[in-house]
Amino acid sequence: MNRVLVADDASFMRLMIRQILVRRGGFEIVEAGNGLTAIELYKKARPDLVILDITMPEADGFQVLSEILTFDASACVIMCSALAQGVILKEAMRRGASDFIVKPFCPDDLLQVVCKYLTCP
Repeated sequence: MNRVLVADDASFMRLMIRQILVRRGGFEIVEAGNGLTAIELYKKARPDLVILDITMPEADGFQVLSEILTFDASACVIMCSALAQGVILKEAMRRGASDFIVKPFCPDDLLQVVCKYLTCP
């Protein structure tokens, strides 16, 4: 079963992502509501993939991305944000994100990105 860490300060967004992935099947979801918790959970849970919001309290998505990649250089991190400016997308990729998805997204778009990196049922 694929373990996915969903880090977003909006509980409704975590719930939506959880529901999309759980309905698809084959995913165990771990959730973090702020950046520091996301870093701690990554180290404890060792997820196969991270879906990471950019704007979060305690530590923003770029800080979390850096910490995760320092801990595990092969981590697969998909940045997720409503901030869709090209500069932000390029910066996320430059800093080592595997991919980027723009909010709002439809379930199929999320699954398409996730299934690029994980074996989906």
